[in-house]
Amino acid sequence: MSASIAVVGAGPTGTCLVERICANAADLLGWPSLDVHVIDPHPPGGGRVWRRDQPDLLWMNSTAADVTLFTDESVRCEGPIRPGPTLAEWLGGDPGRFASRPAQNGYLSHVFRHAVANAPRGVRVHVHPARAVDLADVPGGQTVILEDGRTIEADAVILAQGHGDVTPTREESALAGLAARGGLRYLPTGYAADLDLDGIPAGEPVIMRGMGLAFVDLMVLLTSGRGGRFVREYDGELVYLPNGREPLLHVGSRRGVPYHSKTGYPFTGARPPVPRFLTREALGEVLSGGPWNFRRDVWPLVAKELAFAYYHELITAHPKRAKLGWEEFEEGFAAEEWRSLGMRKLIREAVPRHLDRLDFDRLDRPLDGIRFGDQAGLRKWMHGYLAVDLQRRSDPAHSADHAMILGLLSVYGVLAELGISDPWFGGFFSYVASGPPGPRLEELRALARAGVVTFLGADLKVDQYEGRWRAQSPTVPGGVTATTLVEARLPAPSVSRAVDPLISALRDRGELDEESGLVNVRPADRRLLDRSGTPHPRRFAFGPWVVGGRATGGFARPRLNAPLFRHADTLARIVLSEAAGIQTRQHVA
Repeated sequence: MSASIAVVGAGPTGTCLVERICANAADLLGWPSLDVHVIDPHPPGGGRVWRRDQPDLLWMNSTAADVTLFTDESVRCEGPIRPGPTLAEWLGGDPGRFASRPAQNGYLSHVFRHAVANAPRGVRVHVHPARAVDLADVPGGQTVILEDGRTIEADAVILAQGHGDVTPTREESALAGLAARGGLRYLPTGYAADLDLDGIPAGEPVIMRGMGLAFVDLMVLLTSGRGGRFVREYDGELVYLPNGREPLLHVGSRRGVPYHSKTGYPFTGARPPVPRFLTREALGEVLSGGPWNFRRDVWPLVAKELAFAYYHELITAHPKRAKLGWEEFEEGFAAEEWRSLGMRKLIREAVPRHLDRLDFDRLDRPLDGIRFGDQAGLRKWMHGYLAVDLQRRSDPAHSADHAMILGLLSVYGVLAELGISDPWFGGFFSYVASGPPGPRLEELRALARAGVVTFLGADLKVDQYEGRWRAQSPTVPGGVTATTLVEARLPAPSVSRAVDPLISALRDRGELDEESGLVNVRPADRRLLDRSGTPHPRRFAFGPWVVGGRATGGFARPRLNAPLFRHADTLARIVLSEAAGIQTRQHVA
């Protein structure tokens, strides 16, 4: 008898699961006879977010060399390693290139086809280009109900839809109501490629709240996407040539600065020896002492880990900038608590230049405590800030920054595996380690010089004033008004506000619950938990929108033992083991 598994969602997460299911099937199914049903209205591989019909102007935010969906020798998992090309190798081009999203769709589609083509004999993969709208228990398994009325029988179901649309928040609904009553325009949070930007008029001021990746995509679509051009001057300076169809973008956010750019050089140093301080044991001691707070109890361990990675690279790769050798520094550093007097003294003695020392407060909030008398002062400061960021991220003399980012990836994986999340830390991670390509920030500087972008500052507040939107910041006096307000941010995950019909149906019946907006699962095996906390024997969920899955989204960096592969392999083996038991029972019966 044949076993069957349904995977709902055919984007990168679902594709990785299909690959791991196929790779492990021969090992766990003594007589491989398995049907894998992949359900998604979008073609498999890219899914919705990485679909092919996006503008080539939209880039990935990782270099092609840092993107893979194939396991490699670094991955510590029980299943077989099935190596394959990174995105850079598949494209056959510059490893430092930032590929377009349609190009990434081609790579992800290749990974899916490769997994199916190399599935063992007896494993059949069926693609259903439809939306799953409900899920029901039936004797011996599950029934997945599709929007066209068809049903699919499966022994187990894995939800892998990725981030989905959500209904507006209360604040967004209120702002949309104000806009409707006042004749204003309001664009809530959403993916840039999905938003209708045609209604944003040319030549008029637009307030954009948010300066992360969503802002960068919108900036591109509203400038060069409308026909403007960037040219390089004789002195190497990038200049923007408007064509008159651009709106005037007034941008601000909580920090008031964009995400740091990606590093633009290959990291050739030794991998930082992390995790060293942020271990399961250390976290267990912190979290077992009763109510805990991330900034008070967890952050000191995280900060010490990141600083350890940073100073390891600084001292070992750039010894002329340090007065202590690594062994002496490491011994003293390990003995001190984070930010203790002894640690601060050690760092001052070891690293004489202030600019070489790691300052998390200034890194996180560079505009804190800074006030300008007018807009020109903020504009001059921002030009300098962006220039310094671009210089540091392109110069291997600052490879300690890159090592700290590798430490962040390690920390993020450890916390995610333990189900520890914190909104502030999630934002800090994205701001430091998941920013845009350097060329995008260079374009931002050029747009600001051309007068197309104006910076508003930190702690931005937006309200209505005399029939218009008004944006103000304590960074600079005054403010700006406009008839259009754009939330230049991605929507936060939320099960309670999810519009996905399958998630909504399970949620409304109490068969699925949420924690901090994420789908709640039992961490050990990712079985869905219902509202009473009971795990379902045949339903699973996997991906960044699942508790404990923030490090398993999308795709992975090669040769870093990525959590995506380890967790996908574990889940695939759990589900296949269940299928093997079902096969055995059917065979005996």
